[in-house]
Amino acid sequence: MMEYYIPKGDRLVCQLCAHYCSLKEGQSGLCGVNRRSGDRIENLVYGHPFALHVDPIEKKPLYHVLPGSKSFSLGTVGCNFRCPFCQNWQISQNHTIDETRFFSPEQIVSMALERGCSSIAYTYNEPTVFYPYAHDIAELAKAQGLRNLMITNGFESDETIADMRTLFDAANVDFKSFNPRYYKKELGGDLERVKHTLIAMKQAGIWVEVTTLIVPSHNDSDEELRAIARFIADELGAQTPWHVSAFHPDYKVLDIHATPQATIERAQAIAKAAGLHYCYGGNTAMAQQTHCSACGTLLIERHGMRTVLNTLEKGRCPHCHKALEGVFDD
Repeated sequence: MMEYYIPKGDRLVCQLCAHYCSLKEGQSGLCGVNRRSGDRIENLVYGHPFALHVDPIEKKPLYHVLPGSKSFSLGTVGCNFRCPFCQNWQISQNHTIDETRFFSPEQIVSMALERGCSSIAYTYNEPTVFYPYAHDIAELAKAQGLRNLMITNGFESDETIADMRTLFDAANVDFKSFNPRYYKKELGGDLERVKHTLIAMKQAGIWVEVTTLIVPSHNDSDEELRAIARFIADELGAQTPWHVSAFHPDYKVLDIHATPQATIERAQAIAKAAGLHYCYGGNTAMAQQTHCSACGTLLIERHGMRTVLNTLEKGRCPHCHKALEGVFDD
């Protein structure tokens, strides 16, 4: 198991995410939920999820992972980014921990099994900030045959990615922009680090899907969308699903209109031109279809956050028998 923190002089360095916060006694990291206490860094949210829900896996969104299944989803408070348009800001930008309720990893796995879920998704806020808790749940879940899913901003440390290798089956990674200045100044992250994480997760054998929330006037230019599409095609592979999701005004960004459907369709055309096989519109009323990349047969159709048609036969096209890339039960 990874070392969550290491000593460096009179400080302890948190190794959960790529900020590598160096903490004095009593200090918390940028996430607000990992605090130095004596000779250790304490994960303050361990056992204290803010949200527990059973979600369709399509909500994550993960379209090439166990379509039509249920995913037991949990998140705590805290985040290592400061996105002004965050759609879950009531959770991610909140540091108030409800310590009146405690859910052990064993309880989480039991609840997932009791509710007929096929996976556990670590989501809603940034899971990296509660990774010690996620790790312990994931170990037990894996032993019970459940899949583990990370819904993340892609700012994991190398140590965390290495630890995820044997525990996590799939990840949806936010790719918020291709502008390094925007990533650093507006979001509190780093573009190169997110690109590094995407490549490292793929190399670790974790199935990766990518999501870009398209914010009008911020990251919706043809140039930027082409850059993201080219990176996915060149570095992750044409089989990597790209979810282009519509923004709605929220949190601190209330003066920008919602993303038009035409912008989503433009992004999908850019994805196709870049050679991507699968590009899906998110937060849209349009049906989202997966076609076989070899013969064009309709394999999966979704309306909203539900799969309404699934013609796969043991993960393969029923016509030409090509395997659909992703995570599927035999």
